[in-house]
Amino acid sequence: MGDTTSTTKQPNIVLILSDDHGYADRSILGIHHDVRTPSLDRLAREGVSCAEGYVTAPICSPSRAGLIVGQHQSRWGSRWFGDSRFPEHTPSLAEQLTKVGYRTAYLGKVHYGPEDIGDPGAPPHHGFQETFYGLAGKQTGRLNYLRHSQAAVDEYGQLASTASAVQPMLEGDTEVDCEGFLTDELGSRARDFVSRRSGQDEPFFLMLAFNAVHNFCWQLPPEELERRSLPTHADFKGDDRESYLDWYDGQVAPNLDHGRAYYLAQLELMDRQIGALLDTIDDEGVAEDTIVVYLTDNGGSNCNYADNSPLSGTKYTLQEGGIRVPYLWRWPGGGVPAGVTRDGVVSSMDLFPTLLTAAGAEPTAYDSSDGRDLMPLLRDGDRASAHERLHWDNGFQWAVREGSWKLCWTDPDSSEVAGLRAVERAEPVLGLRLYDVAQDPGETTDLTSQHPEMVERLRATHEQWRQETLGSPSQPTVRST
Repeated sequence: MGDTTSTTKQPNIVLILSDDHGYADRSILGIHHDVRTPSLDRLAREGVSCAEGYVTAPICSPSRAGLIVGQHQSRWGSRWFGDSRFPEHTPSLAEQLTKVGYRTAYLGKVHYGPEDIGDPGAPPHHGFQETFYGLAGKQTGRLNYLRHSQAAVDEYGQLASTASAVQPMLEGDTEVDCEGFLTDELGSRARDFVSRRSGQDEPFFLMLAFNAVHNFCWQLPPEELERRSLPTHADFKGDDRESYLDWYDGQVAPNLDHGRAYYLAQLELMDRQIGALLDTIDDEGVAEDTIVVYLTDNGGSNCNYADNSPLSGTKYTLQEGGIRVPYLWRWPGGGVPAGVTRDGVVSSMDLFPTLLTAAGAEPTAYDSSDGRDLMPLLRDGDRASAHERLHWDNGFQWAVREGSWKLCWTDPDSSEVAGLRAVERAEPVLGLRLYDVAQDPGETTDLTSQHPEMVERLRATHEQWRQETLGSPSQPTVRST
């Protein structure tokens, strides 16, 4: 096995993934006085914050797929909603950790594309032994915060049960009802898993994928609405699509009154569950031997009143606010220092080799990954372990970052752009732009005319990457069964 730390003990791993969390929306940053995230602040104070942490796509499903196998999703032709799917060409992080002795659990939102019960995209079929999850790919990309049952499906109607995302949750391949606040249910199950596994000989891997803070954030417990003096909103019910679209328009920015307050309430309640989980890890005496990672799946969305300051852009765009995310690591017993911020370009794909290396897996377990082992950066600030270059490609828009330079292109005539404007409240910057994002993270100054040679070099670099990558899995292997 590969070297982990000064000891041979395999660390436990807790990977927390949120949904659409805005870059500015952590209270430790001091950008907003009304943001309260003491638990995420605690993670930052007790570990390392990666200031230049990226995901592989500005939308949920391809980003999550790239994370779980450590490869860029372009390798299996997945670039946007229409072609998103689970990567079947290579083992997942959970499968590889299982091979080196881990007990694995998945709790929460699943969204790799149009997955169904029993598909490889369902966690029990890519390496997770204990599961409680909802397939967002069957429910317009979201999970309801309050209702998941067959009774709700019958009550809402066929269209609304999908659009309002009230289908039953799943344990393994079995549907189970869950009528109650999902954030609290996920937190409770996470604490139970950690408590049960902490006294065992085998290490554990827990992936906790909150549906917070995705819209519709007004779906809060009645006592929370009362405590915060927020009005109640009703889910859509019925089967008329035009009526649903009109209803949806009123549930997102800028038409939803108190929208920012609902979003911050969901964020605070998720943070509370993260804090309770950290307390459980501490109380069980396994904090020193447990890696905790937090990130979100893409940038914050205008629809749910998230804020990505000082970055420009939002979810759905390849501006920094669509792809740069909070990225926190804690591992006291593994040499990861406390209260440190590291510069250096890192990616969600790096979770795959970093966690497998820490787990003592042989290099063959992660040599198909497009990621890098970040431990030298996390422990010592060695930027040689960061990426020299990262690429993004959604077909109608692409970007490449090399050093401090970032070249972006968005097709001004694409139908996707029109749809993002009309439905998702996103406004991509069109055409070709060049930025120095180290000096200008807000991407305020286009430098294409000042540096034409850099534009052409990065454009050629990206085209070469696209030809080598699109539809070409890196060292394809046979999935475990």
